[in-house]
Amino acid sequence: MSSLAGRRRRSIDYWPGFVDALSSLLMVLVFVLLIYTIGQFVLSDQLSGRDKALTQLRAELAQLADVLAMEKKARTDAELRIGELSASLESTRAERDGLRISLGETETQLSSTQIALEGKESELAKAAADLAALAELKRQLEAEIASRLAELDEQSTKLVEQTELTNEARAQIELLNRQLLALRTQLGELQAALDLERAQSTAKDLRIEDLGKQLNLALANRVNELNRYRSDFFGKLREILGNRSDIQVVGDRFVVPSELLFASGSDELTPAARARLDSLAQTLREVSADIPPEIDWVLRIDGHTDKRPINTPRFPSNWELSSARAIAIVKYLVVAGIPANRLAANGFGEFRPLDPSNSEAAYAINRRIEIQLTNR
Repeated sequence: MSSLAGRRRRSIDYWPGFVDALSSLLMVLVFVLLIYTIGQFVLSDQLSGRDKALTQLRAELAQLADVLAMEKKARTDAELRIGELSASLESTRAERDGLRISLGETETQLSSTQIALEGKESELAKAAADLAALAELKRQLEAEIASRLAELDEQSTKLVEQTELTNEARAQIELLNRQLLALRTQLGELQAALDLERAQSTAKDLRIEDLGKQLNLALANRVNELNRYRSDFFGKLREILGNRSDIQVVGDRFVVPSELLFASGSDELTPAARARLDSLAQTLREVSADIPPEIDWVLRIDGHTDKRPINTPRFPSNWELSSARAIAIVKYLVVAGIPANRLAANGFGEFRPLDPSNSEAAYAINRRIEIQLTNR
């Protein structure tokens, strides 16, 4: 008896520590996943902001390209205009030189006429008339020369203004070219940063996928390990309850008729049931001692009834009866030294029958207790 009490104390002191450690591990895992999710959200937000900035820069580059094209067209037009003005200026200069030559010739002719006038008094009247005509011609020529000179000055002024305008346009084009080069440099840096972020994101996705595969593999291994312990437990449980045809193993559940544990319409364990549950608790302690602490197992006790209704002050329906029977078994196992956090009680009433027909054999099959060793 003292050995049994010592085992109970060790069991009660031993398992909560593993449960606390496993709970801490799960909390750390949830915290790491939460940090990773937040990091993914921040990274996605930064990538979205950079995509928007890149789109805006592309729009600005398009606008600058349009402005540059307009400036190039204006520069071409200005150069054409300058060429036209230069040609007009050269033509005006040629005309001015011709007029100066003509004026020189006229002055020479006037001198000759004056000499002839001195020599020929008889021709004075004619010479005077010629002189007047020549004077008028000189006046006209001088007026025309003044007009041409004014036009030449005006054209020179316009040429200077066009030249200054062209210099400003060239300076503005040079500034736009420098800005365009800077924007292209920034665009290259942004593209490099974006490629780096995408590469890092792809690496993280591959790492997550690999971790998911490892986690699934670990879970599968844990399930396989638990299946092995479940098989050992069910084998020993069959030895305890006896080799009866009405005791079955259905999937991962051990099915026991309610008549082996309870009287009809009662949740009181029979003396024979108490002895079987003591052996069950001993078997469970032996099996659980071999289960690794990282496997979070639980023993489920599910109560089921047949479809015939019950209505007593203690059990108004089959819900209460099935739940009370499952709870009675769990309470007894707790007293027998099984940690309460490793036990679960459920009542399903008549709503999960194994045989839905209306016969005594079906009623006997449906009145059952199911024991399941499973993951939490």
